Amino acid sequence: MTKIGIVGCAGRMGQMLVAEVLNGEGLALSGGTERPGGDAVGRDLGELLGRGRLGLPVGSDAKALFAASDVVIDFTSASAAAIHAQLAAETRTAYVVGTTGLAADQEASLRQAATRTAVVWAPNMSVGVNLLFSLVEQVAALLDPATYDIEILEMHHRHKVDAPSGTALGLGQAAARGRDVALDSVWQKTRDGLTGPRKAGDIGFATLRGGDVVGDHTVVFAADGERIELSHKASSRQIFAKGAIRAARWVIGRPPGLYSMKDVLGLA
Repeated sequence: MTKIGIVGCAGRMGQMLVAEVLNGEGLALSGGTERPGGDAVGRDLGELLGRGRLGLPVGSDAKALFAASDVVIDFTSASAAAIHAQLAAETRTAYVVGTTGLAADQEASLRQAATRTAVVWAPNMSVGVNLLFSLVEQVAALLDPATYDIEILEMHHRHKVDAPSGTALGLGQAAARGRDVALDSVWQKTRDGLTGPRKAGDIGFATLRGGDVVGDHTVVFAADGERIELSHKASSRQIFAKGAIRAARWVIGRPPGLYSMKDVLGLA
């Protein structure tokens, strides 16, 4: 049995992940944690999900959870992910990270942890989105940057705190790889006022927020006379939980390294 721990187990994604582990063949829930002092700490994980008592209370000691697990899944926050990466390295526990909005130093924490344990990190754990990443890279490589402009549109629920979304940035990175350029040298994240004409080769982003939208992403390749659009629309967060469990199953036994969902899906 693969022992899986969930940090941030009381949140929306955390509860979905716990449910996926409990329903998964060959999987065992090693536990779940929340921030010290959180309302859920001490409550039974099964009762938290409305499934009856499991005898596993929500804890607050993340290091103990890592030590008790074969792999830990994290959809918490960027600051927490950096701390958890250090714990994964210390305990040599495989680590699956779906958290977005990481700053450069927080990303460095993941890369450092990956020198001592296997880390799967993806801006989006959905199988469909990761297929979209590959398609965007292929299309960008085939289309002339002087002729086809790339614009990325994303919309999420009103509570999302980072923009552009990690998935939108991942799509931008895929397009930039296809064009063999660095994304930060060509991206245009905001437009306001008299911006002047669009610069050939730029990759633009547009961000929408509102309602309860789980996640909509569209990459537009626009030229004179035609437009190609590649889209993915998520109607349930369950797809992210299922993708994370797939990554957790895959990462067990892998050597230290930083992996992506492309590796998990055999697209690398």
